[in-house]
Amino acid sequence: MLAHNSRRLRAARGWSQEKLALEAGVARSFVNDLERQDRNLTIDMLQKIIRAFGVRAVDLFHAG
Repeated sequence: MLAHNSRRLRAARGWSQEKLALEAGVARSFVNDLERQDRNLTIDMLQKIIRAFGVRAVDLFHAG
């Protein structure tokens, strides 16, 4: 769910993985791994991603 919603939110903004990484202050490889579900997400990283997207944590985990 998280991987799908991250890709969906990124696409809605017209962002590349590089742009999300820049906005979140993380490595592009982290975004790639996150969206392929190859990475465990820490609370710190979750906070960086939700701040970059400007959404609530639940929005990343919701099946909408």
